[in-house]
Amino acid sequence: MKAIIVVTALIFSLHLGAQDLKMKGGNAGTFSLGARSSIGIVNDGKWQKTAFGAGGQFRLRFSDRVNSDWFLDYLTADLEDYAWRTDVHIGWSVMYYLLRNPAPVFQPYILAGHCFEYLKFTDNKDWNNHSVRYSASIQAGAGVSFNITKRFDISVVAQYMLHIGTKLTAAKVNDIAVFTKSSGVGTQDHILLHISLNYKIADLW
Repeated sequence: MKAIIVVTALIFSLHLGAQDLKMKGGNAGTFSLGARSSIGIVNDGKWQKTAFGAGGQFRLRFSDRVNSDWFLDYLTADLEDYAWRTDVHIGWSVMYYLLRNPAPVFQPYILAGHCFEYLKFTDNKDWNNHSVRYSASIQAGAGVSFNITKRFDISVVAQYMLHIGTKLTAAKVNDIAVFTKSSGVGTQDHILLHISLNYKIADLW
C-alpha cells in the first residue's frame, strides 16, 4: 500500500512539474513546498535505536547558488525494550550550491543551520512515566538535488545535528524505565538522513 502511495505521488508530482513556471528573472525568489522522510542515527548510547519519521519543508531561494530550507520533522525510536523516544525538530538551513550552473540535473550542495528540538522519553508500560527536554541545535551537512523537471526535484541529505541543553538519558531499573536529566548544559548529537520531494509553486521576485 505504501509503495502505491509513493508511486502515485511521484506520478502526480511529475505531471505538475511538467507545467511551466512563470519566472520574473533568475532563480532568486523561487518558492517550493516539499515532503520528506527521515532517518535518525542516534550516537549517544547503545540503548537508543535508529529513529524513523517524516516531515515537511518549504524552500525560498535567494540567488542562483543560495537557497534556504525551513523544516519540521517528527521521528520516533525504541529505547531497547522498555521505552521509546519522540523527537520533533523545527528549524532552518542555508543551502549553498557547489555548481555555477543555476539549474543542472545533478545539483550538489552544502548546508548549515539551526533548529529547536522537543524530545520526550516514554515508558512502554506506563505512559505517565515520561521525561521531556527542550533544546537548541545546530546542524551541518551535504546533499544533492536531482532536478527531474524545471519545477520538481528529489533531494537527498545527510547532516550532523548537535543539541545543546540538558542531557536526557534512560535506563531500566527493576523492570521500570528510569529517565535522568543532567544538571547544567550538556550536548547530545545524532546523524540525520533525509529524502524529499520538492515542487516549485511560485517565483516571488
